[in-house]
Amino acid sequence: MKTLPIEPSSYLYTFTWEPNEEGLCALERRALFGVDSQSAILESSSEIDPSRSPFIKERLSVICEGASLEELIEEVKKLESFDGFKIVFVQNPDLEKVGFKKLRSIEKEVGLHMKGEAELVHPSIWLGILNTGEKWVLGDYVKNEAIWLKHQWKPHSYSTALGTRVARAVVNIAAPNPECLKLIDPCCGIGTVLVEALSMGIDIVGSDRNPLILSGVRENMAHFGLEGEVTLKDIRDVTNRYDAAIIDLPYNLCSVITPEEQLEMLQSARAFASKVVIVTVEDVDTVILEAGFEITDRCVVTKGNFVREVIVCE
Repeated sequence: MKTLPIEPSSYLYTFTWEPNEEGLCALERRALFGVDSQSAILESSSEIDPSRSPFIKERLSVICEGASLEELIEEVKKLESFDGFKIVFVQNPDLEKVGFKKLRSIEKEVGLHMKGEAELVHPSIWLGILNTGEKWVLGDYVKNEAIWLKHQWKPHSYSTALGTRVARAVVNIAAPNPECLKLIDPCCGIGTVLVEALSMGIDIVGSDRNPLILSGVRENMAHFGLEGEVTLKDIRDVTNRYDAAIIDLPYNLCSVITPEEQLEMLQSARAFASKVVIVTVEDVDTVILEAGFEITDRCVVTKGNFVREVIVCE
């Protein structure tokens, strides 16, 4: 798919989330965009691939705008000619839903004022129209491909593992700007976090002290065509330095650890990572502070009666 050779003035994102993940969506948004908002639409100067996030639905790279639809059309008339475009109306989740006939009428009206030939079946350029409530915008349109959904079905899994949506969001929270960063998941379990990070092209390694699961981790990665380093290692034996670590603290009946062991784990993480994102089902604030971390952000994620906390530490 091609994009228009026009520098966007800004980027508009629409969001969607389940009620139990509202806090996680907000935490990821603060990490990626540096803003805290309850709105389901966001304008930013930051260009983020929508498919990185389980919550971003669409992105518009704004190329022209107007205070009304009529003013937008006047700006559209000034655009250069290009062929192969298709226009789609983007629903604003914060506003009343626009009916099918009306949105098709808007798409057609704007399209008729575009120079060049439209292509409705196999477009090479997708353009979106959005009413923000304050203005109308037109821009290059990119839809989230929901890659994490494919990762739900893997050769090996267990019931207490993180869901793919949570894992993907946690990776984004740990590394909102991942270029040149090195991450580690030192308690990688069956590899859910590794799969999500590697699928986004993020440099991450994994390790776990349980030798029985490592072959399953590698098979899960290979199932999706991913390659990464996974080693048999206790978190207390990690020696290399990393920009961020993601730690899903053990909690099931086979992995019960004491507060003293939790402290040892987090003290070890303090030595090899400058930033740690902790996922826990227990209150570990005291342990986190004793390990020398400062809690900078957090949220709660629920699934039925099961409650997890995601805690950002630096």
